[in-house]
Amino acid sequence: MEQADAAEPAQPRTRVMVVDDHPMWRDAVERDLAAAGFDVVAVASDGHQALARFPAARPEVVVLDLQIPGPNGVEVTRSVLEQDPSARVLILSASGEQHDVLEAVKAGATGYLVKSAHSRELVDAVRGVAAGGTVFTPGLAGLVLGEFRRMADPSSTIEDGTPELTERETEVLKMVAKGVSYKQIADRLVISHRTVQNHVQNTLRKLQMHNRVELTRWAIERGLDDDE
Repeated sequence: MEQADAAEPAQPRTRVMVVDDHPMWRDAVERDLAAAGFDVVAVASDGHQALARFPAARPEVVVLDLQIPGPNGVEVTRSVLEQDPSARVLILSASGEQHDVLEAVKAGATGYLVKSAHSRELVDAVRGVAAGGTVFTPGLAGLVLGEFRRMADPSSTIEDGTPELTERETEVLKMVAKGVSYKQIADRLVISHRTVQNHVQNTLRKLQMHNRVELTRWAIERGLDDDE
């Protein structure tokens, strides 16, 4: 039997933190990552736990669900990267909605998988982001790249420098300016309440505003509340 090369040190295992509010899912992710050779240094069930445990755990990769209690996944992403810019965040979410993906990436996440991904895909994704890469569920990479190219394109703004809204975003904004509720908007346009929220959030992001009050004021100033 050949003697092992004692001069070659063992490679340190990547330190990972798992954040998910569903115990069975959290345990399964922890088990799969540990079996693949990762050092799962901490787990958390909500945003507050994640932020409280992050400093002592010092994970290199945070595998994070978006829809968690307390600070949500986007807010946790921003916070952990403010504490440690070298950390990597991989979102593991049930949502593949464009708004959720883009908000996570804007917050600093370098990977995004939907929960339908196979455990092998998860393991490969953690390895990829730990190595400095970006990993997305197939179909999402093009979405992210296309959106950020559009945002960087000067032609995507109207003459006064305001980002151009889509026809549907403008339609929703007009109703918001008139005080119509999200549920009523959804019923009138025959879309889901979540889709209405996504359109409003996209509009807020484009206009660099923070809430519906600012958005309504902006719309009224431009006469979008007037009946056609």
